[in-house]
Amino acid sequence: MNAYACSPDMGSEPGMAWNWCLNLAEYCELHIITEGEFRGKIEAALPTLPQGKNMHFYYNPVSDKVRKMCWNQGDWRFYWFYKKWQQKTFQLALEIMRTNKIDIVHQLNMIGFREPGYLWKIEGVPFVWGPVDAKEKFPVGYLKGAGLRTKIFVRIKNLLTVIQLRRSKRVNKAIKRASIVISATTESRNSFKKYFNIDSPLLNETGCYPLKTVLKEENLTGVFNVLWVGKGDFRKRLDLAVRVISKMNNKSVKLHIAGISDTVNCEELAMRLGISSQYICHGIISHKDVIGLMQYSDLFLFTSVAEGTPHVVLEAIQNNLPVVCFDTCGQGDCVNEAVGIKIPLSNPEQSVSDFADKISYLYHHREVLKQLSANCSERQEELSWKNKARQMVGLYEKALAGFQSADAE
Repeated sequence: MNAYACSPDMGSEPGMAWNWCLNLAEYCELHIITEGEFRGKIEAALPTLPQGKNMHFYYNPVSDKVRKMCWNQGDWRFYWFYKKWQQKTFQLALEIMRTNKIDIVHQLNMIGFREPGYLWKIEGVPFVWGPVDAKEKFPVGYLKGAGLRTKIFVRIKNLLTVIQLRRSKRVNKAIKRASIVISATTESRNSFKKYFNIDSPLLNETGCYPLKTVLKEENLTGVFNVLWVGKGDFRKRLDLAVRVISKMNNKSVKLHIAGISDTVNCEELAMRLGISSQYICHGIISHKDVIGLMQYSDLFLFTSVAEGTPHVVLEAIQNNLPVVCFDTCGQGDCVNEAVGIKIPLSNPEQSVSDFADKISYLYHHREVLKQLSANCSERQEELSWKNKARQMVGLYEKALAGFQSADAE
Protein backbone atom coordinates (compact mmCIF):
# COMPACT_ATOMS: atom_id res chain seq x y z
CA MET A 1 0.00 0.00 0.00
CA ASN A 2 1.35 3.40 -1.04
CA ALA A 3 0.27 5.98 1.55
CA TYR A 4 2.49 9.07 1.36
CA ALA A 5 0.71 10.86 4.23
CA CYS A 6 -0.29 8.60 7.12
CA SER A 7 -0.60 9.37 10.82
CA PRO A 8 -2.79 8.51 13.80
CA ASP A 9 -4.57 11.32 15.65
CA MET A 10 -4.73 13.60 12.63
CA GLY A 11 -7.29 14.67 10.07
CA SER A 12 -7.03 15.34 6.34
CA GLU A 13 -4.85 13.05 4.19
CA PRO A 14 -2.69 11.63 7.05
CA GLY A 15 -5.72 10.69 9.15
CA MET A 16 -7.61 9.33 6.17
CA ALA A 17 -4.77 6.95 5.23
CA TRP A 18 -4.29 5.85 8.83
CA ASN A 19 -7.95 4.99 9.24
CA TRP A 20 -7.99 2.98 6.01
CA CYS A 21 -4.93 1.02 7.18
CA LEU A 22 -6.29 0.61 10.70
CA ASN A 23 -9.59 -0.85 9.51
CA LEU A 24 -8.28 -2.86 6.56
CA ALA A 25 -5.81 -4.55 8.92
CA GLU A 26 -8.81 -6.32 10.45
CA TYR A 27 -9.06 -8.27 7.18
CA CYS A 28 -5.64 -8.03 5.47
CA GLU A 29 -1.94 -8.06 6.19
CA LEU A 30 -0.66 -4.69 5.02
CA HIS A 31 2.80 -3.61 3.93
CA ILE A 32 2.55 0.19 3.97
CA ILE A 33 5.08 2.57 2.45
CA THR A 34 4.79 6.09 3.85
CA GLU A 35 6.80 9.27 4.30
CA GLY A 36 8.71 9.52 7.59
CA GLU A 37 7.28 12.68 9.18
CA PHE A 38 4.92 10.76 11.48
CA ARG A 39 7.09 7.73 12.19
CA GLY A 40 7.15 8.39 15.93
CA LYS A 41 3.37 8.55 16.18
CA ILE A 42 2.92 5.42 14.07
CA GLU A 43 5.41 3.34 16.03
CA ALA A 44 3.91 4.47 19.33
CA ALA A 45 0.41 3.48 18.20
CA LEU A 46 1.10 0.08 16.65
CA PRO A 47 1.82 -1.88 19.89
CA THR A 48 -1.49 -0.68 21.34
CA LEU A 49 -3.56 -2.16 18.49
CA PRO A 50 -4.81 -5.78 18.28
CA GLN A 51 -4.44 -5.59 14.49
CA GLY A 52 -1.05 -3.88 14.74
CA LYS A 53 0.66 -7.16 13.87
CA ASN A 54 -0.94 -6.89 10.42
CA MET A 55 0.44 -3.40 9.77
CA HIS A 56 4.06 -3.33 8.55
CA PHE A 57 5.38 0.17 7.88
CA TYR A 58 8.30 1.14 5.62
CA TYR A 59 9.54 4.72 5.61
CA ASN A 60 10.68 6.80 2.66
CA PRO A 61 11.37 10.22 4.27
CA VAL A 62 11.77 13.59 2.55
CA SER A 63 13.46 16.76 3.75
CA ASP A 64 11.82 19.35 6.00
CA LYS A 65 11.84 21.71 3.03
CA VAL A 66 9.71 19.32 0.96
CA ARG A 67 7.39 18.70 3.91
CA LYS A 68 6.82 22.42 4.19
CA MET A 69 5.92 22.56 0.48
CA CYS A 70 3.47 19.71 1.00
CA TRP A 71 1.68 21.48 3.84
CA ASN A 72 1.56 24.71 1.83
CA GLN A 73 -1.31 23.69 -0.42
CA GLY A 74 -1.00 25.34 -3.79
CA ASP A 75 2.82 25.12 -3.89
CA TRP A 76 3.26 23.48 -7.28
CA ARG A 77 6.97 22.83 -6.61
CA PHE A 78 5.97 19.95 -4.36
CA TYR A 79 4.85 17.82 -7.28
CA TRP A 80 8.42 17.53 -8.64
CA PHE A 81 9.67 16.16 -5.32
CA TYR A 82 6.55 14.04 -4.89
CA LYS A 83 7.20 12.36 -8.25
CA LYS A 84 10.75 11.57 -7.13
CA TRP A 85 9.31 10.13 -3.90
CA GLN A 86 6.99 7.89 -5.92
CA GLN A 87 9.87 6.61 -8.02
CA LYS A 88 11.83 5.64 -4.91
CA THR A 89 8.69 4.10 -3.39
CA PHE A 90 8.32 1.91 -6.47
CA GLN A 91 11.82 0.54 -5.92
CA LEU A 92 11.07 -0.03 -2.23
CA ALA A 93 7.87 -1.89 -3.18
CA LEU A 94 9.87 -4.22 -5.44
CA GLU A 95 12.24 -4.98 -2.55
CA ILE A 96 9.30 -5.77 -0.24
CA MET A 97 7.82 -8.12 -2.82
CA ARG A 98 11.07 -10.09 -3.09
CA THR A 99 10.65 -11.33 0.49
CA ASN A 100 6.87 -11.16 1.03
CA LYS A 101 3.92 -12.70 -0.77
CA ILE A 102 1.86 -9.74 -1.98
CA ASP A 103 -1.57 -10.34 -3.52
CA ILE A 104 -2.53 -6.75 -4.38
CA VAL A 105 -0.75 -3.40 -4.77
CA HIS A 106 -2.81 -0.37 -3.78
CA GLN A 107 -2.10 3.31 -4.50
CA LEU A 108 -4.01 4.95 -1.63
CA ASN A 109 -2.98 8.56 -1.14
CA MET A 110 -2.53 11.41 -1.79
CA ILE A 111 -5.92 11.18 -3.46
CA GLY A 112 -5.37 13.69 -6.30
CA PHE A 113 -5.44 12.10 -9.77
CA ARG A 114 -2.37 14.01 -11.01
CA GLU A 115 0.12 11.68 -9.32
CA PRO A 116 -0.73 7.96 -9.72
CA GLY A 117 2.69 6.84 -8.52
CA TYR A 118 4.43 3.86 -10.12
CA LEU A 119 3.02 0.78 -8.41
CA TRP A 120 0.99 0.15 -11.58
CA LYS A 121 4.26 -0.90 -13.23
CA ILE A 122 4.48 -3.96 -10.96
CA GLU A 123 3.47 -7.06 -12.89
CA GLY A 124 1.86 -10.28 -11.71
CA VAL A 125 -0.60 -8.81 -9.16
CA PRO A 126 -3.74 -6.65 -9.41
CA PHE A 127 -3.29 -2.88 -9.09
CA VAL A 128 -5.95 -0.88 -7.23
CA TRP A 129 -5.98 2.92 -7.27
CA GLY A 130 -8.11 5.04 -5.03
CA PRO A 131 -10.22 6.58 -3.77
CA VAL A 132 -9.16 9.19 -6.32
CA ASP A 133 -10.31 12.81 -6.49
CA ALA A 134 -10.66 13.80 -10.15
CA LYS A 135 -12.99 16.78 -10.14
CA GLU A 136 -13.01 18.46 -13.53
CA LYS A 137 -13.07 22.07 -12.33
CA PHE A 138 -13.74 24.64 -9.63
CA PRO A 139 -17.18 26.22 -10.24
CA VAL A 140 -16.10 29.60 -11.63
CA GLY A 141 -19.52 31.10 -10.93
CA TYR A 142 -18.39 31.29 -7.30
CA LEU A 143 -15.27 33.34 -8.01
CA LYS A 144 -17.27 36.53 -7.49
CA GLY A 145 -15.69 38.41 -4.62
CA ALA A 146 -12.33 36.69 -4.96
CA GLY A 147 -9.12 38.63 -5.44
CA LEU A 148 -7.49 38.83 -8.85
CA ARG A 149 -4.73 36.41 -7.85
CA THR A 150 -7.27 33.78 -6.75
CA LYS A 151 -9.28 34.20 -9.95
CA ILE A 152 -6.19 33.74 -12.11
CA PHE A 153 -4.98 30.76 -10.07
CA VAL A 154 -8.35 28.97 -10.22
CA ARG A 155 -8.79 29.50 -13.97
CA ILE A 156 -5.27 28.26 -14.70
CA LYS A 157 -5.82 25.24 -12.46
CA ASN A 158 -9.12 24.45 -14.21
CA LEU A 159 -7.38 24.57 -17.58
CA LEU A 160 -4.48 22.40 -16.40
CA THR A 161 -6.88 19.87 -14.87
CA VAL A 162 -8.63 19.29 -18.19
CA ILE A 163 -5.30 19.07 -20.03
CA GLN A 164 -3.96 16.56 -17.50
CA LEU A 165 -7.12 14.46 -17.61
CA ARG A 166 -6.85 14.32 -21.38
CA ARG A 167 -3.10 14.17 -21.91
CA SER A 168 -1.23 12.78 -18.90
CA LYS A 169 0.52 9.66 -20.18
CA ARG A 170 1.19 8.25 -16.71
CA VAL A 171 -2.40 8.75 -15.56
CA ASN A 172 -3.59 6.96 -18.71
CA LYS A 173 -1.13 4.11 -18.19
CA ALA A 174 -2.11 3.71 -14.53
CA ILE A 175 -5.81 3.58 -15.38
CA LYS A 176 -5.30 1.07 -18.20
CA ARG A 177 -3.20 -1.12 -15.90
CA ALA A 178 -5.59 -0.86 -12.92
CA SER A 179 -7.93 -3.70 -12.05
CA ILE A 180 -10.09 -1.12 -10.27
CA VAL A 181 -10.00 2.69 -10.03
CA ILE A 182 -12.08 3.92 -7.09
CA SER A 183 -13.74 7.34 -7.20
CA ALA A 184 -13.71 9.58 -4.12
CA THR A 185 -16.80 11.51 -5.26
CA THR A 186 -19.59 11.33 -7.81
CA GLU A 187 -17.88 14.10 -9.79
CA SER A 188 -14.70 12.03 -9.92
CA ARG A 189 -16.67 9.04 -11.17
CA ASN A 190 -18.17 11.23 -13.89
CA SER A 191 -14.69 12.43 -14.90
CA PHE A 192 -13.38 8.88 -15.21
CA LYS A 193 -16.33 7.97 -17.39
CA LYS A 194 -15.99 11.10 -19.55
CA TYR A 195 -12.22 11.05 -20.09
CA PHE A 196 -11.34 7.35 -19.79
CA ASN A 197 -14.64 5.58 -20.45
CA ILE A 198 -14.36 3.41 -17.34
CA ASP A 199 -16.94 2.62 -14.69
CA SER A 200 -15.37 3.57 -11.40
CA PRO A 201 -17.01 2.45 -8.13
CA LEU A 202 -17.79 5.26 -5.70
CA LEU A 203 -16.27 5.06 -2.22
CA ASN A 204 -15.69 8.38 -0.46
CA GLU A 205 -12.17 8.55 0.91
CA THR A 206 -13.06 9.25 4.53
CA GLY A 207 -15.37 7.62 7.06
CA CYS A 208 -16.56 8.00 10.62
CA TYR A 209 -16.83 6.13 13.89
CA PRO A 210 -20.46 6.01 15.10
CA LEU A 211 -20.68 7.75 18.47
CA LYS A 212 -24.17 6.70 19.53
CA THR A 213 -24.64 10.13 21.08
CA VAL A 214 -27.95 10.83 22.78
CA LEU A 215 -30.28 13.12 20.90
CA LYS A 216 -30.25 16.51 22.54
CA GLU A 217 -33.31 17.87 24.22
CA GLU A 218 -35.53 20.31 22.37
CA ASN A 219 -34.15 23.84 22.33
CA LEU A 220 -36.53 25.95 24.40
CA THR A 221 -34.43 29.13 24.49
CA GLY A 222 -35.93 30.55 21.32
CA VAL A 223 -32.44 30.90 19.78
CA PHE A 224 -31.71 28.87 16.63
CA ASN A 225 -27.98 28.10 16.54
CA VAL A 226 -26.37 27.55 13.12
CA LEU A 227 -22.77 26.30 13.11
CA TRP A 228 -20.14 26.89 10.40
CA VAL A 229 -16.70 25.25 10.68
CA GLY A 230 -13.81 25.63 8.26
CA LYS A 231 -10.52 27.26 7.29
CA GLY A 232 -10.08 30.80 6.00
CA ASP A 233 -9.95 29.49 2.45
CA PHE A 234 -11.91 31.27 -0.30
CA ARG A 235 -13.49 28.05 -1.54
CA LYS A 236 -15.15 27.60 1.87
CA ARG A 237 -17.26 30.74 1.16
CA LEU A 238 -17.91 31.86 4.73
CA ASP A 239 -19.23 35.10 3.27
CA LEU A 240 -22.22 33.18 1.88
CA ALA A 241 -23.11 31.99 5.38
CA VAL A 242 -23.06 35.57 6.67
CA ARG A 243 -25.30 36.72 3.82
CA VAL A 244 -27.68 33.82 4.44
CA ILE A 245 -28.28 34.92 8.04
CA SER A 246 -28.96 38.46 6.84
CA LYS A 247 -31.30 37.21 4.12
CA MET A 248 -33.36 35.27 6.67
CA ASN A 249 -34.16 38.49 8.56
CA ASN A 250 -34.72 36.52 11.76
CA LYS A 251 -33.04 37.84 14.91
CA SER A 252 -33.52 34.48 16.65
CA VAL A 253 -30.93 32.86 14.38
CA LYS A 254 -27.29 32.93 15.53
CA LEU A 255 -24.32 32.04 13.31
CA HIS A 256 -21.41 30.39 15.15
CA ILE A 257 -18.04 30.37 13.34
CA ALA A 258 -15.18 28.04 14.31
CA GLY A 259 -11.81 27.27 12.75
CA ILE A 260 -10.76 30.74 11.55
CA SER A 261 -8.68 33.28 13.43
CA ASP A 262 -8.79 36.07 10.83
CA THR A 263 -12.47 36.83 10.16
CA VAL A 264 -12.14 40.60 9.81
CA ASN A 265 -13.73 40.71 6.36
CA CYS A 266 -16.74 38.65 7.41
CA GLU A 267 -17.12 40.58 10.67
CA GLU A 268 -17.17 43.81 8.65
CA LEU A 269 -19.71 42.24 6.29
CA ALA A 270 -21.88 41.25 9.25
CA MET A 271 -21.66 44.80 10.56
CA ARG A 272 -22.64 46.29 7.18
CA LEU A 273 -25.58 43.90 6.97
CA GLY A 274 -26.70 44.77 10.48
CA ILE A 275 -26.33 41.28 11.98
CA SER A 276 -23.31 41.75 14.25
CA SER A 277 -25.35 40.58 17.24
CA GLN A 278 -26.07 37.32 15.42
CA TYR A 279 -22.44 36.63 14.42
CA ILE A 280 -20.34 34.74 16.99
CA CYS A 281 -16.71 33.94 16.12
CA HIS A 282 -15.09 31.28 18.32
CA GLY A 283 -11.74 31.42 16.51
CA ILE A 284 -9.42 28.43 16.27
CA ILE A 285 -10.52 26.07 19.02
CA SER A 286 -9.75 22.48 20.03
CA HIS A 287 -11.39 19.55 18.33
CA LYS A 288 -13.16 18.78 21.60
CA ASP A 289 -14.65 22.27 21.64
CA VAL A 290 -15.77 21.95 18.01
CA ILE A 291 -17.60 18.75 18.94
CA GLY A 292 -19.14 20.60 21.86
CA LEU A 293 -20.45 23.26 19.49
CA MET A 294 -21.89 20.55 17.24
CA GLN A 295 -23.76 19.04 20.16
CA TYR A 296 -25.01 22.48 21.17
CA SER A 297 -26.12 23.67 17.74
CA ASP A 298 -29.36 23.08 15.87
CA LEU A 299 -27.99 22.95 12.32
CA PHE A 300 -24.67 22.67 10.46
CA LEU A 301 -24.24 25.00 7.47
CA PHE A 302 -21.48 23.97 5.07
CA THR A 303 -20.96 26.46 2.24
CA SER A 304 -17.81 25.10 0.58
CA VAL A 305 -17.95 24.76 -3.20
CA ALA A 306 -14.75 22.71 -3.77
CA GLU A 307 -13.73 19.75 -1.59
CA GLY A 308 -12.82 16.12 -1.54
CA THR A 309 -14.95 14.54 1.18
CA PRO A 310 -14.91 16.97 4.14
CA HIS A 311 -14.51 15.07 7.39
CA VAL A 312 -16.19 17.86 9.33
CA VAL A 313 -19.49 17.02 7.60
CA LEU A 314 -19.19 13.41 8.76
CA GLU A 315 -18.43 14.67 12.26
CA ALA A 316 -21.65 16.68 12.20
CA ILE A 317 -23.57 13.54 11.25
CA GLN A 318 -21.73 11.64 14.02
CA ASN A 319 -23.10 14.20 16.46
CA ASN A 320 -26.67 13.96 15.15
CA LEU A 321 -26.44 17.46 13.69
CA PRO A 322 -28.47 17.91 10.46
CA VAL A 323 -26.54 19.43 7.56
CA VAL A 324 -27.42 22.01 4.92
CA CYS A 325 -24.86 22.14 2.10
CA PHE A 326 -24.25 22.27 -1.65
CA ASP A 327 -25.02 19.15 -3.64
CA THR A 328 -21.43 18.79 -4.78
CA CYS A 329 -18.15 17.09 -3.88
CA GLY A 330 -18.01 14.54 -1.08
CA GLN A 331 -20.58 16.32 1.06
CA GLY A 332 -23.10 15.83 -1.72
CA ASP A 333 -22.52 12.08 -1.49
CA CYS A 334 -22.53 11.83 2.32
CA VAL A 335 -25.52 14.05 3.07
CA ASN A 336 -28.75 12.44 1.89
CA GLU A 337 -32.37 13.49 2.37
CA ALA A 338 -32.50 11.54 5.64
CA VAL A 339 -29.94 13.73 7.45
CA GLY A 340 -29.94 17.08 5.66
CA ILE A 341 -30.88 19.30 2.76
CA LYS A 342 -28.74 20.07 -0.29
CA ILE A 343 -28.98 22.90 -2.80
CA PRO A 344 -27.57 22.89 -6.36
CA LEU A 345 -24.57 24.93 -7.45
CA SER A 346 -25.77 28.05 -9.29
CA ASN A 347 -24.32 31.45 -8.36
CA PRO A 348 -23.66 33.23 -5.06
CA GLU A 349 -26.84 35.34 -5.09
CA GLN A 350 -29.11 32.39 -5.87
CA SER A 351 -27.33 30.22 -3.34
CA VAL A 352 -27.87 32.75 -0.56
CA SER A 353 -31.61 32.72 -1.30
CA ASP A 354 -31.71 28.92 -1.52
CA PHE A 355 -29.86 28.40 1.76
CA ALA A 356 -31.99 31.02 3.51
CA ASP A 357 -35.20 29.33 2.31
CA LYS A 358 -34.08 25.88 3.48
CA ILE A 359 -32.90 27.05 6.89
CA SER A 360 -36.07 29.11 7.38
CA TYR A 361 -38.11 26.01 6.59
CA LEU A 362 -36.27 24.00 9.25
CA TYR A 363 -36.59 26.88 11.72
CA HIS A 364 -40.37 26.79 11.32
CA HIS A 365 -40.65 22.99 11.09
CA ARG A 366 -38.77 21.72 14.12
CA GLU A 367 -40.36 18.29 13.81
CA VAL A 368 -38.58 17.87 10.46
CA LEU A 369 -35.29 19.01 12.02
CA LYS A 370 -35.77 16.55 14.88
CA GLN A 371 -36.36 13.68 12.46
CA LEU A 372 -33.23 14.57 10.47
CA SER A 373 -31.26 14.45 13.70
CA ALA A 374 -32.75 11.07 14.66
CA ASN A 375 -31.87 9.65 11.24
CA CYS A 376 -28.18 10.43 11.70
CA SER A 377 -27.60 7.22 13.68
CA GLU A 378 -28.36 4.99 10.70
CA ARG A 379 -26.33 7.18 8.35
CA GLN A 380 -23.34 6.94 10.71
CA GLU A 381 -23.31 3.17 10.26
CA GLU A 382 -23.46 3.51 6.47
CA LEU A 383 -20.55 5.96 6.47
CA SER A 384 -18.53 4.14 9.12
CA TRP A 385 -14.91 3.11 8.61
CA LYS A 386 -15.89 -0.46 9.40
CA ASN A 387 -18.43 -0.50 6.57
CA LYS A 388 -16.01 1.18 4.16
CA ALA A 389 -13.26 -1.32 4.97
CA ARG A 390 -15.66 -4.16 4.15
CA GLN A 391 -16.47 -2.47 0.85
CA MET A 392 -12.78 -2.08 0.04
CA VAL A 393 -12.10 -5.74 0.82
CA GLY A 394 -14.95 -6.61 -1.53
CA LEU A 395 -13.23 -4.57 -4.25
CA TYR A 396 -9.94 -6.36 -3.51
CA GLU A 397 -11.69 -9.71 -3.94
CA LYS A 398 -13.24 -8.53 -7.21
CA ALA A 399 -9.83 -7.34 -8.46
CA LEU A 400 -8.22 -10.69 -7.55
CA ALA A 401 -10.99 -12.69 -9.21
CA GLY A 402 -10.76 -10.61 -12.39
CA PHE A 403 -6.98 -10.84 -12.46
CA GLN A 404 -6.94 -14.60 -11.97
CA SER A 405 -9.63 -15.03 -14.61
CA ALA A 406 -7.58 -12.99 -17.11
CA ASP A 407 -4.48 -15.09 -16.32
CA ALA A 408 -6.43 -18.28 -16.91
CA GLU A 409 -7.40 -17.08 -20.37
